[in-house]
Amino acid sequence: MPYPDRNAYPDRFYPVVDSLKWVERLTKLGVGTIQLRTKDLNDADALQVVTDALAITKGTQAKLVVNDYWRAAIVAGAKYLHLGQEDLADADLKAIREAGLSLGVSTHDEAELEAALAAKPDYVALGPIFFTTLKSMRFEPQGIPKITEWKKRLGHIPLVAIGGIKFEHAAEIFAAGADSIAVVSDVTQNADPDARVRQWLGQSKEAA
Repeated sequence: MPYPDRNAYPDRFYPVVDSLKWVERLTKLGVGTIQLRTKDLNDADALQVVTDALAITKGTQAKLVVNDYWRAAIVAGAKYLHLGQEDLADADLKAIREAGLSLGVSTHDEAELEAALAAKPDYVALGPIFFTTLKSMRFEPQGIPKITEWKKRLGHIPLVAIGGIKFEHAAEIFAAGADSIAVVSDVTQNADPDARVRQWLGQSKEAA
C-alpha cells in the first residue's frame, strides 16, 4: 500500500536529475525528494556539487538524495544517500550510518535484493520497470507484476519503482504496491517539464 503520509521518505514522486540547474528548478516547483545523479566526478568536484546542491535545497521542503558519492555526502552533511550495487559493495556502511545518512539501494534481481536487505536500507528501488534508453542496462524490464512480488518481500520497507515510467503509468504502478516512483526522462526530456512536474505533484496529493 502507498504511504499514508505523503511527507514520508522518499516522497511518492521522486525525480532523478543530473545537474544543479535541475535541482534548483525542481526545488522551486515544490518537489519533496530530488536525487542528484552525476557521474565520473573526482572527490573534490563531487564534494563541491553536493555542497552546492545542499545550499540550493536549504530552507526548503526538498530532500536532496546524493547518488553514489557517499564520502562527499558525509563531509557535506547530507542526510540522504542512494547507492547502486557496485557502490554498495565498496561503501563503508558503518561510516554512512554513523553520519546519520538515510540509505536507498538499487536492485534488479534476487541476489541484489539480498545484498540490499543486508545493508538494512531505508528504501529499495526496483528497476527498470519498463524499457529505458537513458541508461545501458544488462537487465530486462521487470514489468509491473514484479512490483507486487518485490513489495511482499520488503514488507514495511518502502519500494521505489524506476525505469521508463511516465505519468500515465503512475496509478497502475502505485496500485501494484510501489510506495514511490522515481522519474527521469518523463521530466527532463518533457516538452514542458514544469507542467509535467505539477501533474506528478497533483497526483501525489490526491493519493495521500
